[in-house]
Amino acid sequence: MIDVQNLTKRYGEVTAVRGISFTASPGQVTGFLGPNGAGKTTTMRILTGFTPPTSGTAKVAGYDVFDQSMEVRKRVGYLPENVPLYRDMTARGYLMYLGEIRGVRNLRRKADEVLERVGLANRAESRIRTLSKGMRQRVGLAQALLHDPEVLILDEPTIGLDPYQVLELRALVRELGRDHTLLFSTHILSEAEQVCDRVVIINQGQIVAQGSPAELRQELERGGRVLVRVDAPPASVVPVLQGLPGAGSVDVQFDNVVVTPSSPDIDPRPEIARAIVQQGWNLIELRPVAVNLEEIFLELTRQEAAQTDDAQAYATETETAAS
Repeated sequence: MIDVQNLTKRYGEVTAVRGISFTASPGQVTGFLGPNGAGKTTTMRILTGFTPPTSGTAKVAGYDVFDQSMEVRKRVGYLPENVPLYRDMTARGYLMYLGEIRGVRNLRRKADEVLERVGLANRAESRIRTLSKGMRQRVGLAQALLHDPEVLILDEPTIGLDPYQVLELRALVRELGRDHTLLFSTHILSEAEQVCDRVVIINQGQIVAQGSPAELRQELERGGRVLVRVDAPPASVVPVLQGLPGAGSVDVQFDNVVVTPSSPDIDPRPEIARAIVQQGWNLIELRPVAVNLEEIFLELTRQEAAQTDDAQAYATETETAAS
């Protein structure tokens, strides 16, 4: 299990991670999502013992990453974004070399087991430089599994892979999530939605939301956009719905009309249904607009950016008034 509480990391005047807190549970794939530069890799480097935090605490498998760093490293398998491979070694030779450093017993058998697990048993004697990008990622994943870690931390494991390789690696990540506490970093939102049981969204070093994709979707859909489909031209429907109380904006999307409430607390569907019936139209569909993880992420980070801009504007006005 991973338990992070009020974790902060500063590099001089730059604060990369700002007091974040989250947990990752065994038997789940936890997605760690955010744009480039959001603080994902910094957090992962802290959790793997490569970088100490400035303040706060982080525990991995019950051990503190700062005070018990060696115990943490024994229990963590880490796949960095750029896998450090010795390209002139064979896949098996590379794993045996790392296994010897880590003190792994029955090295050859263990190396063959993890190669089998990542689907590279038939390339054990191939030199790493002859392997494709996807296969090299699998060798990196094999080294993370070599010492039977309780926790797996994968930083952008599918970056640079072709679509077929991405599908294969996603399937492997889902399988590994059944047996390990797995933290999976990505900035590809559709990927997280397909792989992760739970997501943590980070932006500008701060967590802006966390929960299952379904929970986040439900939260954003509450008071959100409503799709309306009737047996009438959308152009005829728009002016009718624009006059309803609580209708903030009304837009045409393909053959449908989408109504955005003027307030998150308003559910416009009863008024919409009555208006459609009064017009003598047949109501074919009336439902919340489906929200995917990408829309959730964009909405949350947009809100965070707006709040930051407002705070900066207020600070500037205060300084100007004081002077």
